[in-house]
Amino acid sequence: MKRVYTGVLGAMMLAALASTALAETKLTIATVNNGDMIRMQGLTEDFTKDNPDITLEWVTLEENVLREKVTTDIAAKGGQFDVLTIGTYEVPIWGKKGWLVPLTGVDDPADLLPAMSGGLSVDGKLMAAPFYGESSMVMYRTDLIEKAGLKMPDAPTWEFIGQAARAMTDKAAETYGVCLRGKAGWGENMAFLTAMSNSFGARWFDENWKPQFDQPEWKATLDFYLSLMADAGPPGASSNGFNENLALFNSGKCGMWIDATVAASFVTNPKDSKVADKVGFALAPDNGLGKRGNWLWAWSLAIPAGTQKNDAAQKFIGWATSKRYTELVASKEGWANVPPGTRTSLYANPEYAKVPFAKMTLDSINSADPSNPTVKPVPYVGVQFVAIPEFAGIATTTGQIFSAALAGEKTADAALAEAQDAVTREMTKAGYIK
Repeated sequence: MKRVYTGVLGAMMLAALASTALAETKLTIATVNNGDMIRMQGLTEDFTKDNPDITLEWVTLEENVLREKVTTDIAAKGGQFDVLTIGTYEVPIWGKKGWLVPLTGVDDPADLLPAMSGGLSVDGKLMAAPFYGESSMVMYRTDLIEKAGLKMPDAPTWEFIGQAARAMTDKAAETYGVCLRGKAGWGENMAFLTAMSNSFGARWFDENWKPQFDQPEWKATLDFYLSLMADAGPPGASSNGFNENLALFNSGKCGMWIDATVAASFVTNPKDSKVADKVGFALAPDNGLGKRGNWLWAWSLAIPAGTQKNDAAQKFIGWATSKRYTELVASKEGWANVPPGTRTSLYANPEYAKVPFAKMTLDSINSADPSNPTVKPVPYVGVQFVAIPEFAGIATTTGQIFSAALAGEKTADAALAEAQDAVTREMTKAGYIK
């Protein structure tokens, strides 16, 4: 009897040890509170059933907060996260500093769109995998533009956008002709305004790194933006970023929204949008100078060099950015809701080709040129950002200044002068200006 008891006890101990081993790897994943990321969290059973030894803990944050926490943690080697959601701006800078682990488990890396993989690689090594890629474009209400007696071109000008926005505005009915980002942040209002400024012929710096906010092209950009928002924008626009404008558009309060192409699946989804069957798409506007006001971005998954859970993190990123995951979303929610803008095979898929915004998204991505983002020559790369470590700080400051102008706290001229002084001071301190 004693032997049997010992055997049973031993089996129980082994089972307990096995159970502990199965649950011993917990991945802490920092991510942004965008719809595609929220959707992924609801589908992770597909991953965990094949990887029962890995559990997932999510830290889901608003865009500006995510950037601040992730940047602080990785710079301090805090080790708080095992997987990071970061963008095209951070990857090359952090990769060169040795803060990221090269990825080895990405599904068919040759299938990634060159525009995406190129911006996420350092010395030929993929340092982050794109979860979804985007440019920006015009999303508009087909019924309201028809009611205004206008027809949206596939490639509109800013002049037409201004005319259409004002014609569609009915403030008494809480219908606003255009919703644009106003929330301060280098990845919020400054992403929009920097891309917009490119189409006005503006640039952040000249060839000698001298800031250009005192030049007429930036004045034209900010004057147009502030005037358009005063005439045709919603109240409180200085607090509105991507998610706030998405909610406004989906509730029927925006005639047009110029923002990330990834929003197309949400504005056309009847579960999310009251106007899902009344949405059209066009390229981001231009001024006839050869540059459109669209950006290039990928929200991507990366592994910080400080993690002790590299193998599990590699597995998770491999799953989340795979063709298998794309097919999983399509099977659950339809092809219109798969993460866009990352893989060549997606745009060759005849089922995805039926999605009304698929071609416009790809055309928008392909029309952005990070190596030549501006009309005049510049010493930097990046469309809606400048790929230098100092940019996040100076653009955050500038975003606060321009958001205050949108709120009516200062004039365009005062805001531009303040931005010029602030950026000049920081670039001098950093050694770019002698």
